[in-house]
Amino acid sequence: MPTRGDYYKILNVPKSASLEEIKKAYRESALRYHPDRVPEKEKKEAEEKFKEISEAYAVLSDPQKRALYDQHGHSGIDQRYAQEDIYKGTDFSSVFSDLSDFGFGESLFEKIFGDAGIDIHGHQRRRKARGGRDLQMALEVTLEEAVFGAEKTIAFQRYDACPTCQGSGAKPGTQRSTCPYCRGSGQEVASSGALRMIRPCRHCNGEGSIIATPCPACRGEGRVQTTRQIKVAIPAGVDQGAQLRLSGEGEMGPQGRGDLYLFIEVKPHPQFTRSGNDLLTEVRLPFTVAVLGGEMEVPILSGKVMMKIPAGTQSGTIFRLRGKGVPQSKSHNAGDQLVQVAIQIPKSLSPQQRKLMEEFAKTYPPHAA
Repeated sequence: MPTRGDYYKILNVPKSASLEEIKKAYRESALRYHPDRVPEKEKKEAEEKFKEISEAYAVLSDPQKRALYDQHGHSGIDQRYAQEDIYKGTDFSSVFSDLSDFGFGESLFEKIFGDAGIDIHGHQRRRKARGGRDLQMALEVTLEEAVFGAEKTIAFQRYDACPTCQGSGAKPGTQRSTCPYCRGSGQEVASSGALRMIRPCRHCNGEGSIIATPCPACRGEGRVQTTRQIKVAIPAGVDQGAQLRLSGEGEMGPQGRGDLYLFIEVKPHPQFTRSGNDLLTEVRLPFTVAVLGGEMEVPILSGKVMMKIPAGTQSGTIFRLRGKGVPQSKSHNAGDQLVQVAIQIPKSLSPQQRKLMEEFAKTYPPHAA
């Protein structure tokens, strides 16, 4: 699975950093990656970097989130918070209060965090209806399952609409009411002389409505975390790092569900290694068979086969078993299995065996190839 960087390294601070040190590091990084302070061709990269450092600051500046991250890493944060929830309660305005002349204001955050609906005060803005958040998880499979395909049952957590309030956030029997401060517009106007600024209503977080009596099941969130269990078909031939997209298995949003992305992790096999569509294994070859030739039984991923050994086979020789490797997903062909032999020399001989070997040595030139 794609990985995110370490929050401490992103802000270039030690794990023992104080809140003031974290705030200072964030201010310095924000100045460096302000999208309007870089060349046009670097704006998109700067916006992504600004999002990255802002996420790091949102976590490390919050004692509860920081403790969760220190203990469990990104997985701990992801299991507790949706992406947009990471920023909730983070008052970025306190960091940028004296940097307004550089363009660190409401408009910057609306531009960069428009999809997440976050404003500079860490409040949730009123957002356009959209699909739910996509989810990601790693799926561990055996080499056999990756090569031949399989059906796996997986369980994962996601947020669904609260069944008690049907997603409204209000206690059953009650309703959301129009916000009396913005009268349902979701916006408020602040004026200072000739300057007029429109921003999301701070009382309803831009929703335009408030909940007088929150649903006791979801505490007004309108959603609850659930555990879903489904069966997943693993196609034959998938490799390490392959991505499977399960449409509609993400979290619920106003316009439907997001997707679930599975990233394949193949367990190491004690006998076989994979290289593209080929499989490689090593077998021990009795020295008598190596000298005289013959047949021996060798393992393949689906069982065993007999393989011919020509007389005079040397240690390290690699034999190719056609079509015994990994199936190619877009054709009916398969890779090969490569069998490398290591000649097995007996550690002890019986008197008769030793006598025979001595007789053979007398007839064998010392430097014969």
